[in-house]
Amino acid sequence: MPAAMQQPRTRRSLVVTLACLGAIFAIAVFLQLYGLSALAVDHAAVRGWLTGDDLYAYRTAGHLGTDTPPATAILLAPLAVLPLAVAGWLIALAGVAALLLATIALVGPVARRYGKSRRTAVLIAWGLALLAEPVRATLGLGHLDLVVFGLIVADVVALRRSAWARRRATWWPGRPASQPSYRRGPVDLLRRVWHTGGWAGVGVGVATALAVGPVLFVAYLAITRQWRAAVTALTTAATLVLGALLVAPSATAVWFGTVLPQIDRSVDDPGNQSLAGVLARLYDAAGIPLLVWLPFAGLLLAVGMIRARAAHADGDEITAFTLIGLTGAAVCPVSRVHELVWLLPAVLIMVDTAARRRIAARRPRPRPLAGVDYAAAATLVYLLCAVSPRWMLGWNAYAFVVIVLLNVLAGRPGAAPALPVTRRPAQIRRQPAIPGPRGRTTTGS
Repeated sequence: MPAAMQQPRTRRSLVVTLACLGAIFAIAVFLQLYGLSALAVDHAAVRGWLTGDDLYAYRTAGHLGTDTPPATAILLAPLAVLPLAVAGWLIALAGVAALLLATIALVGPVARRYGKSRRTAVLIAWGLALLAEPVRATLGLGHLDLVVFGLIVADVVALRRSAWARRRATWWPGRPASQPSYRRGPVDLLRRVWHTGGWAGVGVGVATALAVGPVLFVAYLAITRQWRAAVTALTTAATLVLGALLVAPSATAVWFGTVLPQIDRSVDDPGNQSLAGVLARLYDAAGIPLLVWLPFAGLLLAVGMIRARAAHADGDEITAFTLIGLTGAAVCPVSRVHELVWLLPAVLIMVDTAARRRIAARRPRPRPLAGVDYAAAATLVYLLCAVSPRWMLGWNAYAFVVIVLLNVLAGRPGAAPALPVTRRPAQIRRQPAIPGPRGRTTTGS
C-alpha cells in the first residue's frame, strides 16, 4: 500500500483510538463522581428479588426503594449477580455506544448536507455530548436513559428510510423494494426490512416498556397517522409487558397497582425538573398541586403535540421527536436531570437552523447577522447543560429551559425524513435548496 494512502488511515485510527480512550476516562470520572447511587438501589433490589424477596420492598436509609418497571428489572437480572462496579461499567459502556450511534444518525446527515467531514463532526458532537450534565448523570448514576434514547433515535432512522423508500417508489420504475417477493430468501428479507425501515416502532415500543415515559411517542405516531409504526410500537410494548407478567406476575401486579400510582412521591425534590416539580416547590407542597398543574400540563402537552405534528408535516422528523421528548420531560410528574437527554438534539437543531438562515441570507440581499439568534441560543443551552444551571439560575433552570424550547424550537423544512410520502414530486422540487459539497444542492438531511 502506498505511504500516501496509509497515512490518512493511520491518522483516522489514531483519532478513533484517542476518542475511545477519552470516553473510557470520562466514564471512570463520572462513576467516581456520582458513585452509581441509583444503580446501587436497583442492583440490591433485583439481587434480593432473585433470592425470593419482594422486588419493591427493598429500602435503605435515605432511599424510597426501586421503582424500576418489571421489564427493566428482568433486563438487569443478569447484572445483579455481578459486582456493582462491573454492572455500572457495562451499563455505562452500553450507554456510550448508544449515544455514539444516535450521534451518527443525527449529526452525520447534517454534516454531509454542508459538505463537512461526517467523522469529524460526529466525534466532536459525541465528545461535547459526553460533557453535558444529562449524560454525565446518566452514566454516573447507572441509569438506562441513553439506551432508551438510542432506541428512540433508531425509530427516527427507520422512519427516514421508510419515507425515502416510499418516495422513491413514486418515480422509480419496476417493483418497489418494499413489495414482497417469494423468490427472496431470509437475507434479502432482512435487507429489505433494513432499507425500507420496516422496524419503525420497535425502538419506541422497547423504550416504553423500559421507561414508561416514551409512551408519548406512541401517541405522536398515532396523531401523525403513521399507523404501522404506532401499531408496531404498541404491540412491542404490550408483548414485553405481557412477557414480564408471565415471568414475574407478582412484581408486575405490584408495580402497576402500587408503584406506578406513587410515581409522584418525590415531586417536590429539588432535582425534579418537570412542571409539577416547579409548582410543588413554588407552593411548598409535598404533592402535585393538581388544580394548577392540570391546565398548564394540558396546555404544554397540546403545544408539544401540535408543534411536533407541524414539524412532521414539514418533513423534519428529528425536530418532531425532540419536541415530544421535551414535552414528556415537561408534563411528567417527575423528570430528573438524567431524563433530559433531549436537550442535546435541540442544540443540534438550533445550530442547523442558524446555518440554514445564514446561507439563505446570502441571497439575494446578504444579511451578516442572520442566524445569530439561534447560534447564541444553542451556545447558551449547551453551556447550561455543561456547567449545570442550578449553580447559576437555581433549581428550576432546567425546567424553564425545557418549557421555552418546547415553544420556540423551530422546524427545518426538508429535513429527514425527506418529505411526507403524500406530497407529489412537484412539491418536492419546491423545497428550499441547501448548498452541498462541490456546489451540489439538497433538500433533505
